[in-house]
Amino acid sequence: MDAAKDYVAGLTAGVATVLVGHPFDTVKVKLQTQNTDAHNQKYRNAIQCTSHILKMEGPKGLYKGATSSFVGVSIESAVLFGAYSQIKATLQGDEPLNGKPPLHVVVPAAGLAGAGVGFILCPTELVKCRLQVQAKDVICVPGRTHYTGPLDCVRKILKNEGIRGLFRGGTATVMRETFGNMLFFTTYETTRYHMFTTLGLDPNRVKPISQTHEAAPTQSMVVNTLLETGVGIITGGLAGVAFWSGVLPLDVAKTRIQTSRNLSISRSPFYHFQLIYKQAGMRGLYAGVGPTLSRAFPANAAAIVAWELTARVLHA
Repeated sequence: MDAAKDYVAGLTAGVATVLVGHPFDTVKVKLQTQNTDAHNQKYRNAIQCTSHILKMEGPKGLYKGATSSFVGVSIESAVLFGAYSQIKATLQGDEPLNGKPPLHVVVPAAGLAGAGVGFILCPTELVKCRLQVQAKDVICVPGRTHYTGPLDCVRKILKNEGIRGLFRGGTATVMRETFGNMLFFTTYETTRYHMFTTLGLDPNRVKPISQTHEAAPTQSMVVNTLLETGVGIITGGLAGVAFWSGVLPLDVAKTRIQTSRNLSISRSPFYHFQLIYKQAGMRGLYAGVGPTLSRAFPANAAAIVAWELTARVLHA
């Protein structure tokens, strides 16, 4: 039963992530792919890209591919947070919880959980990215496949590329999620421990160590909830920034692999590292860094707060 609660809490984290972060993700994908297609609009920066999307398509343009994201990210978050919690508990065993986060447990638990969700994310991100880079007038461009929505996109990928086509960019996705989540949960667990300790809170019970009967139960619950929410915003935001700062080049390679019109191009992220570096240097490997990091803090802050509060409500 506790395992089911962990997965439900993770599901709410995924919904919060998409609601807050998808517009930033759309801008990131546009910037990452603008040099791969001669027909794509060229953008000077993230602000100009956002302005162009709003002008041409309105606010809904920022949520292109959101349906795919809601499905993919919600399932991914449920699996990620649920699997991480379960693997961590298994690896930790009877080890006491009153010390610093055991990194020899956190790192492998995060890596294993991340590798698992990479397989789930790959097809949904493929559909999302192809819808995001699709211009409003793409149907008028000769020789380019036009997708009317996520299901149509899946149908045409299966028709033109087969099942294997849905997992284009899979290696880069799994690598990104494995190493990225190691950074994410290590940053989250470490900063959370130090913040709770500094505030005089027990990070395992979310209750003031020195407080017993000084405040009424209702008042104590409200204070604890507000403190936990504040800590969740900061730790989640920092963890998200750590994730994307460490693996953005893998994400750039993944996006190029998934959106390339040349279906015979190599799927190796290392091939694309060399190609991108040759074309645009280190700046190319960090294409979209502005909207990515701008998205990372609020989206992951929302995810962590949703995860922790849902877990508390469910008594997970």
